[in-house]
Amino acid sequence: MYERRRLTPLCTLLLAFLISLLAMMDAYAFFNTKVRAEDEIGGSVRALIHGKSDYFPTLKSDISAQIEGDLATVTVVQTFLNPSDKVLNAIYLFPLNKDAAVSFMMMETGDERITAVIKKKAQARALYDTAKSEGKAAALLSQHRPNMFTQELANLMPGQPVVITLKYSMAVPRIDGAYELVVPLVVGPRFVPQPKPVARTVSNGETQGPAKKSGQWSFGKLPAYPMVGGLTIPDTIEKDRVSLHIELKSAVTLKGIKSTTHKLVVSGDDRQKSIDLAAGRTMDNKDFVLRYELSGRSVEAGLLSHHDERGHFFSLLVEPPNAPLEKDITPREMVFVLDTSGSMMGMAMDASKTFMRHAIATLRPRDYFRIIRFSDNTGEFAARPVQATTLNKMAGLKYVNSLMAGGGTQIPKAIEQAFSVPAEPGTLRIVTFLTDGYIGNEARVLQLINEKIGDARIYAFGVGSSVNRYLLAEMGRIGRGFARFIDPSEDVNKVAMELARRLEAPLLTDIKINWGGLKATQATPEIIPDLFKGDSLRIMARSMDKLPAGSTHTLTISGYTNGRKADMPVSFTVPQKLDADRYNALPLVWARSTIADHMRVLNTGRSYRRKAGSNAQVEGAVTKLGLDFSLMTQWTSFVAVSEKIVNEAPKDAVDTNVPLNRVKGVANEAYGKKAPVNGQQIPLPNRLQKAQRQQGTRTALITSRLQGVGTGGFVGSVPGGFGGSTAPEPATNAAMLLLLLLMITGWMWGKRRKA
Repeated sequence: MYERRRLTPLCTLLLAFLISLLAMMDAYAFFNTKVRAEDEIGGSVRALIHGKSDYFPTLKSDISAQIEGDLATVTVVQTFLNPSDKVLNAIYLFPLNKDAAVSFMMMETGDERITAVIKKKAQARALYDTAKSEGKAAALLSQHRPNMFTQELANLMPGQPVVITLKYSMAVPRIDGAYELVVPLVVGPRFVPQPKPVARTVSNGETQGPAKKSGQWSFGKLPAYPMVGGLTIPDTIEKDRVSLHIELKSAVTLKGIKSTTHKLVVSGDDRQKSIDLAAGRTMDNKDFVLRYELSGRSVEAGLLSHHDERGHFFSLLVEPPNAPLEKDITPREMVFVLDTSGSMMGMAMDASKTFMRHAIATLRPRDYFRIIRFSDNTGEFAARPVQATTLNKMAGLKYVNSLMAGGGTQIPKAIEQAFSVPAEPGTLRIVTFLTDGYIGNEARVLQLINEKIGDARIYAFGVGSSVNRYLLAEMGRIGRGFARFIDPSEDVNKVAMELARRLEAPLLTDIKINWGGLKATQATPEIIPDLFKGDSLRIMARSMDKLPAGSTHTLTISGYTNGRKADMPVSFTVPQKLDADRYNALPLVWARSTIADHMRVLNTGRSYRRKAGSNAQVEGAVTKLGLDFSLMTQWTSFVAVSEKIVNEAPKDAVDTNVPLNRVKGVANEAYGKKAPVNGQQIPLPNRLQKAQRQQGTRTALITSRLQGVGTGGFVGSVPGGFGGSTAPEPATNAAMLLLLLLMITGWMWGKRRKA
């Protein structure tokens, strides 16, 4: 028995203090993450972040698309509103399709409607800054990557909406048997390895990394990532900010219209369809994807043309021949490279594992395979390629199942690892990347692939609901392969099974075009990629010669099918009467594809060049195309300035960002949170271990503890993360105090027992 004792006055006071402190922490957490009631009533959108009161503009986007066959013109209407009582200078970070030829911008403010002009980037910036300092309304559109833009608005007045209209054209690609229109709706986070040397400033006002070697290009750093809904901004930010409407027309029957990402309402007849979102509006937290089929196609190539004062433009659509027989298929060395960085945590990682289960199951007995995982560092299933026996496939699956996500996204290290050993003799090496592509050093990745690729192919599988499609598509293009995408919020098992079946060799390789009498000298893409089953390829060209009306021309497509020469003639007749409005998107699509060729040269180094010239010459060529065709590029921007002064005190305006919604399925880790420890080691089958020991190679898995983001960070408003805080969250502080309280209580209880 022990005697019950009362708490001493000191202990009572300590307990009271701790309880009060816990209550204060709860109150702080509430006011730090919610908008006060009076602010909601007043219509002001603000939050207390890092001790600073931030005001946010609101946004609604209305997107419409006109599609004829496989050519699309997309209109994006962005309506910005300042609900606060302060004048704001707003910045909105947003995506467009990686192939978008952005050719028009207009600003509407008050009773003014201003059509933007295309200027060199530095000139557009100067015009915008001047207008901003004068108190005029102004808008500046800048491209940071082919799929990433910022819209800047100067002097956004309280309660006065500003409407920005953008238009772009693009060819809709045929992928796995259906045409696929992708409308990106949110920019995901980007991990950027931190350079050691001191950064330098260039003429466009952006900060660059260290100077690269001769023949390599450096691009400006990515823009700061704004605050993110669900992490750092109040819940009252409007979520369903986007509407979508599509008009789809075709000369043949339309069928198979569907979206795996959003529910649709479809109306119309078999050659004309109107497509809307079933919910009316949607949250901008994942990409919109529409797929449709054109029936009645019996040819494997077709040609479209358009003529105006800029020349005669041709668009050649090529489809692959029939698939070879199973006995004719070359054995493969499949190198699976899995992203296990923090941004893959949760649904994306689960989707990658689901894909791998199906991919490993489809391996043939004559195939070999490797499995590499990467984050801040790399690890591998085995030290060399292993044959796809039943036992080895089971061990590979066990390894995949053990992987966990955490750390940064060091894709260059993964590329080095993938090509660190020679390919298995007598096989075609296919390197399959599974990643969300949330990085900012795209140029370095593409340079490495160009250096290392050899005779291999690269298949890039984007895993996520809003991935870096530009990077993944370029990885596939430079790697003479393809890019596919897995949305982990949908039926992953079905999608993964279907995509795993696509891990075949290309059907048509080494493609060349003999344009015959068309004299089409400026063809794009400059290096024609391979063709795969269910895909098609659009090759654009321009001729400055005048072609006689009614004249017939024949061009020839050639290539190799499983090592055998293949040829196909295509005939084309110049129309008797030229229609200036028919296929008028072709010049823009040609110019955009030509710009992509030039940028590919800069992103991959000199070895990719043919007659591209110096970096300065390439920059000049891209700038000229942008100005001649009124297109957004790396070095051209749209700018619009009002005639009227709307703000008499421009120096008092508050700089702020339009907040973004959190990307669906992306964990907190992607926005700067801590990483967990990676998975366990899985031994290979005993006989394989013995064989490798005899060769003096390692057989244990090279799995190691993942570190936090130590060699780089996600571009954002705080070091190492997007819009997050480096200090513990209020809930974390409260938990620590509660733990301390329990420890004190346990200590006092222990003293009573001893007594």
